[in-house]
Amino acid sequence: MEKELENKPVGNVDVAVNEEITVGLECRVILFNDDWHTFDDVIFQLIKAINCSYEKARAHAFEVHVKGRSIVFNGQMKDCLKVSSILEEIALTTQIIS
Repeated sequence: MEKELENKPVGNVDVAVNEEITVGLECRVILFNDDWHTFDDVIFQLIKAINCSYEKARAHAFEVHVKGRSIVFNGQMKDCLKVSSILEEIALTTQIIS
């Protein structure tokens, strides 16, 4: 048979909590260049992942080609994880940074 616990003070307890919680920390998804995917592959996967126009996706694909990488998305970590996973569906290489 279970006993019901009573709320009795057990003594004085001082708890010092010194934590900083950052809410709304923005992260970024970086897409890296490779030698396997065509421009069309990258463009159409970007449209799917970040829900952008063809022109914006093409601009990102060109930046990846020329500079080796492009920041393709900014947002909350959960959204970055979703974007990254969609890009990686076709084995594109991504990184999430904060």
